[in-house]
Amino acid sequence: MRKPALWKLLLAAGVIATLAVGAFSILTEVQAGPGGGCICPQVYAPVVCDNGKTYPNQCEADCHHAKNCVPAGIGAAE
Repeated sequence: MRKPALWKLLLAAGVIATLAVGAFSILTEVQAGPGGGCICPQVYAPVVCDNGKTYPNQCEADCHHAKNCVPAGIGAAE
């Protein structure tokens, strides 16, 4: 049986590492966008914060400096 070339294994490892790092950076931190805005993932997981507003996700709430946010429907008036 023929062994795969080393360069193919290294290329595959590089692609996997790049995808893992990219996914991790998207999911872990609010990123600054052009003009100082935030770049948040388009994930709908609503949160309600002390200011009475509901945001589509925690990242959006963080961008608006909202405090004490909880998932919508859990101990919050919607």
